[in-house]
Amino acid sequence: MSPAQQRGLVLWAALLSTMVCLGYLPVSRLASVLILLAILGLILVFWTVTRCRSDPDVTLQLDNLPDATYRQPVILVCGDLPLAWPHQSPVLTVAQGCWIRIEDHQDLELAARQILWLRPDWGRQLSVMVCVCPQKHADSDALASRLLAMRWQISQLRKETGHAVPLVLNGQIGSVMTNDLVWQAAIPGKGVRVWRESLAPCSIAGWITTGGTPAMQQQVLINSLISWFYQHVEAVFLDESPDVPAIAPTAVLWGMGPILAGSLANSVWTAWLSRHTALQRVAGWQPVGTDSTVISLLPDFILPLLPEGQGLTSRERAWRCALGIFSLAAIAALLSSGWNNRQLMHRVSFDITRYDGIPMSDYEQKSDAVAVLRTDVAQLDDWARNGVPARLSLGLYQGEGLRIRVLDAIRTYVPPPPPPKPQPTPKPIPKTIRLDSMSLFDSGKSALKAGSTKMLVNSLVGVKAKPGWLIVVAGHTDNTGNAQLNQTLSQKRAEAVRDWMRDTGEIPESCFAVQGYGESRPIATNDTPDGRALNRRVDISLVPQANACQIPGNPKTSSQDDDAS
Repeated sequence: MSPAQQRGLVLWAALLSTMVCLGYLPVSRLASVLILLAILGLILVFWTVTRCRSDPDVTLQLDNLPDATYRQPVILVCGDLPLAWPHQSPVLTVAQGCWIRIEDHQDLELAARQILWLRPDWGRQLSVMVCVCPQKHADSDALASRLLAMRWQISQLRKETGHAVPLVLNGQIGSVMTNDLVWQAAIPGKGVRVWRESLAPCSIAGWITTGGTPAMQQQVLINSLISWFYQHVEAVFLDESPDVPAIAPTAVLWGMGPILAGSLANSVWTAWLSRHTALQRVAGWQPVGTDSTVISLLPDFILPLLPEGQGLTSRERAWRCALGIFSLAAIAALLSSGWNNRQLMHRVSFDITRYDGIPMSDYEQKSDAVAVLRTDVAQLDDWARNGVPARLSLGLYQGEGLRIRVLDAIRTYVPPPPPPKPQPTPKPIPKTIRLDSMSLFDSGKSALKAGSTKMLVNSLVGVKAKPGWLIVVAGHTDNTGNAQLNQTLSQKRAEAVRDWMRDTGEIPESCFAVQGYGESRPIATNDTPDGRALNRRVDISLVPQANACQIPGNPKTSSQDDDAS
């Protein structure tokens, strides 16, 4: 894929990740943000690694390289290459495939990496053809080292592309025994076939039968080439090695033409023929001349046997990746929405079950439970009016049925009876001790009589029982005599009682309030002797007045009493 397509996929993945994490994940907002940051970090790392891949060293000028949609076989030709090439560019495109020339000074793996960098989709249709001409080599060991290096580069190319890049071995020799180019190809499962220009392929027997003695002589030379080729070329690629895996060729070609430029008089081929045959003494077996234009450059007939490109184009792959990312996001959103709806059902159902399990007589817990249900139905009503949130949508929302169930439960609620109105606290009434004045004083006197002590002691007991209360001593008379004198007499009689209680009961004088009312507050009629006797009295009232009296030694004594009424 192109950098622009990769950037588009990165942005697409980031957008969908943001939508799923912030809108659908069944976790808290903080957890959603942390997960989103982790995903965005992974996307950024992937993009950075992809962008930071070093561009391959430019070793080929591939100006006329087919476009990315090209699906015919692409063969990298290396080794002993023909001197003539129809274009300045190393790319030669024919009807059935594309040949790319790799010179000796160019590294096969780097050249392949450059091609795959320009055309990433060509990994499946890439092949390698190694051409070996024994007449151009003087040292067998140097040739073996060169072939081992190619074996290593092809194995690395297979690892990088992830495809079993096919290997085609091509052996060529020149001889004046033939006027045209003859190929013999060994293809697994099809045997050895003879290929000649403008003629249909045939078997070796058919070729010898139709060609006669010249064809038989040519076959003898090709058989020698096959033997040499297997020992010095194929064995290099097939021998087991702990460092480099063996590479079995997809096809092996042997070609013979009339002219071969660059042949050596003392080549490994000549040495082979001297040791194993007498062909080097046959007149005319060696090629002559230097013009190679009459030789067909490349074996085009092998192209249909090589793998073609399959799969999608770069744009189609980008669309497929975008669709795959969308599918993953959609699955994650659906799963999250389903889980969120399940949690909603579980929570509201639990609230309803809890409400139903509380008896109506338990007013406090029942009120709390119905308050929770009202919160639930308020939320469900809001979603019904304003739309369901994204995390519960995607066709999985079941809140409407929950809303009806919650409303049915709320309708069964019976509120508790109102609390009784508080009764006003009655104002405490002062306790009153009523003393008969005639029992305490002589007529018209304010001094206590000797026999009044018993009555005063009983009154003092009642006063002492209410410590800290205000002691109000009030004197009263009947209406006999002068009113002013009666008022003064009542005052003095009250003071006499006060003084006795103060001295006898050791009560501070600040605890007393003395009042003389004279004849102004009768409790009975003054028209009868009995009524006048009742009106002649001294009233002692205990008033629970705050901070009215502090008892010596107990400054914190309160003037209030629990049983005041």
